[in-house]
This record gives sequence, structure tokens and C-alpha cells, in this order.
Amino acid sequence: MKTFRDYYNNEVTLSFKDHPFTNNPKHVWVICKYQNNWLLTKHKERGLEFPGGKVEAGEDSVQAAIREIKEETGGIVANIHYIGQYHVNGKSDSVVKSVYYAVIDRLEEQETYYETDGPILLDKIPANVKYNERFSFIMKDHVLDYCLEQIKCMSKIRS
Repeated sequence: MKTFRDYYNNEVTLSFKDHPFTNNPKHVWVICKYQNNWLLTKHKERGLEFPGGKVEAGEDSVQAAIREIKEETGGIVANIHYIGQYHVNGKSDSVVKSVYYAVIDRLEEQETYYETDGPILLDKIPANVKYNERFSFIMKDHVLDYCLEQIKCMSKIRS
């Protein structure tokens, strides 16, 4: 487990074990790849970020992850893998998010991308993302860094 402070100075605990905080998280975040590019979305208020959101009634976290990708980017998932979970101990409440890695088969154009402006493709995540105003606060803590390392390790194991 790794513990650190997020962009708003909340304590974050991240684990790559199988659902260490809850089997029924209420939030998901999905690191996506499409044709060798990172697939992000532009949230209308927060800026560039990977898709994610709340788990709705009647769905599990994998279903929520797939739905959020489709709603926010038009992405159709080819495959999806659980990466880990993190717990944010915030000032007013706490949040547990499951993190997934998804490979996207195709992008479908949509009339609405809900609270986002749709898909954004990047060939790389900038090294200075923590200081880049274009990016959401969600992209500015160690969750992204550690998860990208974990994805690299998983890719080596599969190949």
C-alpha cells in the first residue's frame, strides 16, 4: 500500500490488491488506451482527465467503468482489467475508487458526452501534468503515477 497526499492535501491510500477497501466501490476511474494513444476526456469544469464516475444502482464497478468510458468518450471497450483501489480520506467524507485499465476497440461519435466535451487523444501524458492547468486535479496526484507503473508491470507479465 502507498499513502500520500492528493492535490487538495487529503490523505490517499492506494493498493494494487484485490479490492482491499470494499467489494462495492461507489466510484471508478479508467486509464484508457486507443490505437497507442491515451484516451482522455475534457471535463467541462475540471479539465483533461481519464473517464470515471459513480457506480449507479444495479451495476457493478466493471459495468460502471465501461458505461463511463462510453458516456464520456464514445469508447467501446475491447478489454478491461482491474488495477487497484484507492481510498481518499477527505475533509467532509471519504471516497473509494476502483481503478481499471481499458483498451478501446473504437470510438463512436455521440450527440452528447454528458458532463464532458468528448474524447481527447494524447500520444503521451506530459511529465509536467501536475503543473499544467489544462489537466484535472484527478490527474495531479500519485495515483496516476503509480497506476501507470503498475500497468507497465502487468504488460510485461502478459507478454
